[in-house]
Amino acid sequence: MKSLLIKFPDEALSAVTVLALPGAKQANVRVYHAVDHVETYVWWSWPAEGASTDSRLSTDIGSLQAVLRQSHPDALMVSLALTTDVAGHSAGQAAPWFYMVETDIQSGAETDFDRWYETEHLPGLAAVPGTVRARRYLAENSSPRYYACYDLAQREAFGSPAWLAVRATSWSDRVRPNFINTKRTMFHLVLDQAEA
Repeated sequence: MKSLLIKFPDEALSAVTVLALPGAKQANVRVYHAVDHVETYVWWSWPAEGASTDSRLSTDIGSLQAVLRQSHPDALMVSLALTTDVAGHSAGQAAPWFYMVETDIQSGAETDFDRWYETEHLPGLAAVPGTVRARRYLAENSSPRYYACYDLAQREAFGSPAWLAVRATSWSDRVRPNFINTKRTMFHLVLDQAEA
């Protein structure tokens, strides 16, 4: 599945506004509002169906870019490739909360960072009660380059004793100082078009 993340800084867009964007009716669209500040993230994905779909996607993305330039000049489109997808302890439950970490990593620290995320950190946070799913993405041509995303059944999962225990390992202490350009955001789900 191909994914596009559209960031709208300083805007709280309604679901109606997002669904009016070019291509929204053909895509699976999820709309999130940041909890602690005004910002909207729109997760836009399409099923992979071959060359004809790729041609349609190019047209949709081109039309979308034109509308965004005119109506939302500060919006940023980020193409993301899924690298890891782990079902969480609470898989199958509704996930009205979404926590995302966006970061770059200092040169020379990437291998340790990837091993830590894949073998300890992401699986550990996925296993926390209240975590529905944990995923990692790689931005194709932008910074921050690395995205870790957690679908949560309860906001309280974030910051729970189990969550904090996963964050408090010696490996975490070694890796985290290499994070640069880091942004951590808790979001609330506004719309999941697949469930509408």
